[in-house]
Amino acid sequence: MPVSLQPMCVSTARGQDSFLVLDEGCLVAVLIRLSAEYGEDAGRWFYEAGFGALDGPDHPVFADLDEATGYVERRLAGHLT
Repeated sequence: MPVSLQPMCVSTARGQDSFLVLDEGCLVAVLIRLSAEYGEDAGRWFYEAGFGALDGPDHPVFADLDEATGYVERRLAGHLT
């Protein structure tokens, strides 16, 4: 089952647009669009936080939301990448 996205303001210096990532209504991750101060990564999506099985030290950056949600779905399915 695909994850769902809920727009949410997150107080961070990284960017302004952000989404809560939900799996069956449970919060599993937070994605934030990087602002212009991040140079060539501006406009890309940063994996700000993961919860439960998605918690960990990795905080990748994705070209778009499809790539980011695909990453979350693979991790939820037990695949590491």
